[in-house]
Amino acid sequence: MFEEIKPHIAELRKRLAISIGTIIVLFFVMFAFWEPLLDWMTAPLVEVLPEDSKIVFTKVPEAFFTALKVAFFAGFVASLPVIFWQLWGFISPGLYENEKKMVVPFVSGATIMFLIGCAFCYYIVIPFGYEFLINFGSQLFTALPSIGDYVSFFTKLLLGFGLAFELPVITFFLASIGLVTDKTLKDFFRYALILIFLIAALLTPPDLLTQFLMAGPMIVLYGASILIAKKVNPHVEQE
Repeated sequence: MFEEIKPHIAELRKRLAISIGTIIVLFFVMFAFWEPLLDWMTAPLVEVLPEDSKIVFTKVPEAFFTALKVAFFAGFVASLPVIFWQLWGFISPGLYENEKKMVVPFVSGATIMFLIGCAFCYYIVIPFGYEFLINFGSQLFTALPSIGDYVSFFTKLLLGFGLAFELPVITFFLASIGLVTDKTLKDFFRYALILIFLIAALLTPPDLLTQFLMAGPMIVLYGASILIAKKVNPHVEQE
């Protein structure tokens, strides 16, 4: 049995090496552009900062490590098509021939949905969230946000929304191979609601508006996933 598992481990190592290598190469490429990338990241924060406030760093190496974070995140996002392609390459040997042909829809769909999730977070969630947080108590305190903390929180938010928007793609794939049906998703809906609000509470700033801005789209995506499962895998007897 161990001999049967070893080829899978070797294949996994190969796929991981390609993905990590791609991220490293693109990290160095993106590091050359870390300043304009950082300007893009901080634009929503700058817009809501009072005139007497500014973004600062409080530790000697913070600016340098922030540049590394920016380049790494940008490199990771740019590597997504390769990462999804390698993921498909790892799971495809267990699929039927007709299912293996879904590689292009899977890779392109997963990449596009991740970017849509990031865009929704950047243009809608982050401006609302930071406007609330910066304005709260601004009459008593002067806002001097740390650039390191901001970039860490920013990337966590974008990553969370990007992954959340993968739900329809994952559902499409699982329904295509018969592992998920619309009935399965409907039965799990009440538990999914709890998980969605827990995830939203963990990934967003501590205000209800921002949490609902994440939970709302996730509920809509879950509903869309039910419709996708019903369309893709309709030959299931409904009770």
